Amino acid sequence: MTRRTAAHPDLTRTDVAAPFFSTWRVGTPERQRQAVEAIARAWERRPWPGEGLQAYHVYTGHDGETLMHHSRWVSEQAYEAFSKTRRQERVDEIDTAVPDIERLGLHRYRYHRSRERAAGDERTPGLIVTVRIGFEEAAAGRRADWIDLVLKALADEPAEHRGLIAAHFHLSTDGSHVLNYAEWESAPAYDEALAAPGRGIGAATELWERVRTYPGVTGFTGSRYDHALGLVPS
Repeated sequence: MTRRTAAHPDLTRTDVAAPFFSTWRVGTPERQRQAVEAIARAWERRPWPGEGLQAYHVYTGHDGETLMHHSRWVSEQAYEAFSKTRRQERVDEIDTAVPDIERLGLHRYRYHRSRERAAGDERTPGLIVTVRIGFEEAAAGRRADWIDLVLKALADEPAEHRGLIAAHFHLSTDGSHVLNYAEWESAPAYDEALAAPGRGIGAATELWERVRTYPGVTGFTGSRYDHALGLVPS
């Protein structure tokens, strides 16, 4: 069967070969809450899809309009089998409870590398920040090099921001972008990092300038989320 968990996903697990992210637009904070509960009911009433799915997590956007979904599959084939046989009944139940959900698309990824949490750091993230970094088609093969440069820039910063717990970088399978899923202690800690020129995240260093001006990067889009629901096999 299926059970809820308050635990955040471990994005460094090696048994998840197909991490997926998708976004729904539901319109209001109240509909965000209703949709999360509808998802929980639709899943808890049914058997877990099987060993092909390691976990499914839902996040509420700070914009008050969106939900982010993160499903962790052992393979794309496992997802395709679920989609053909078990997905639609869940979708129908959710749409009956919360009509007119706008589904903005599913994106498939491969996990690449992380700035992992420090040894002994047991903090639960109070904020999830996702940053989508677009790349020109001709630069798709250099995305891993860009991630490696970011991690080096983080390691060489003159003043570490302790509010950053971890950051996990994923390569989209279509070659179009990188997704950074960053775990922060809290929204104020993230705001402090953004408001601190010359230190911490994005400091005025040569490495960060190379990150920002890397050839082939087309732009950055960031979003803030709260972890709202975790579903795992019971």
